[in-house]
Amino acid sequence: MRAEKHKKKKRTWLRVTGIVLLLMVLGGGAYAYSVYHSLNSAVETMHEPIKRDKSDKRTEEVKFQERDPFSVLLMGVDERKNDKGRSDTMIVLTVNPDTKSVKMLSIPRDTLTDIVGHGTRDKINHAYAFGGVEMAMDTVEEMLDIPIDYYVQINMEGFEDIVNAVGGITVNNDLSFDAGGYSFPEGQVDLNGKKALAYTRMRYDDPRGDFGRQIRQRQIIQGIISEGASVKSLWKFDDIFDALGSNVKTNIEFKEMVDIQKHYKDASNDIEQIKIEAGSSTRIDNIYYYVIPEEEIARLQNLLKEHLELES
Repeated sequence: MRAEKHKKKKRTWLRVTGIVLLLMVLGGGAYAYSVYHSLNSAVETMHEPIKRDKSDKRTEEVKFQERDPFSVLLMGVDERKNDKGRSDTMIVLTVNPDTKSVKMLSIPRDTLTDIVGHGTRDKINHAYAFGGVEMAMDTVEEMLDIPIDYYVQINMEGFEDIVNAVGGITVNNDLSFDAGGYSFPEGQVDLNGKKALAYTRMRYDDPRGDFGRQIRQRQIIQGIISEGASVKSLWKFDDIFDALGSNVKTNIEFKEMVDIQKHYKDASNDIEQIKIEAGSSTRIDNIYYYVIPEEEIARLQNLLKEHLELES
């Protein structure tokens, strides 16, 4: 059964929770309790509620036990010394347990949109800098016209700690380049924490610009998931949970994670990455923006609404 599970690709990091629960059911004993207790403590550290009213795009709150479709805004925030940081990576995930699928939309950081609560039209990643998680969620929600139910925030600097905690990762690099004092050839590349950080930050030498960096960031996240969910990583659970607790914030509670694992785990078998099919780079007042036509935004809205089983 485990061998079959290891073949599944693109599992969410909540898969770690599933392995822990499986250990408790099958193995019991002090070791399983220790793992469970450490995970619970890590999630308590990660849990950070937000001051945000329920979305007016929902008539009722999401009920995991009733298998309601829900959405998550995944943000990779580059926090540096004396700088609040910006959400360099913004990925919207919609999860539907009935269709057993997840849709993933990466929003380019330079996308021009209305910043809700700030009264300006600016790059979407500035929403976090202006008003934190709440303003980022409100802005993405308004742009896509869907409720944003939850958030997961990852400190990009913390990639180094997390990658080291799982013992390093392997990615399939599609572009040969040098960055941060390291060389990254095409093909499979083994990365430790420092190399992973340099790998994710390269942008200007990639002809795809920010889209290329988003691809590399997703590779790192998926590599962490793959290694973190492996049985061998359970022997390093303290380091992994410490790294997650220090570098990940979310408004999802532990009991909700358990419900997600119980009622939604099959959805991780089918993850579709939605591509933005129309958009262009332009300069306005000598500032670079990425502009998505209204027709394309409407198409994206309809795709996500349909997946969340909302009326268009």
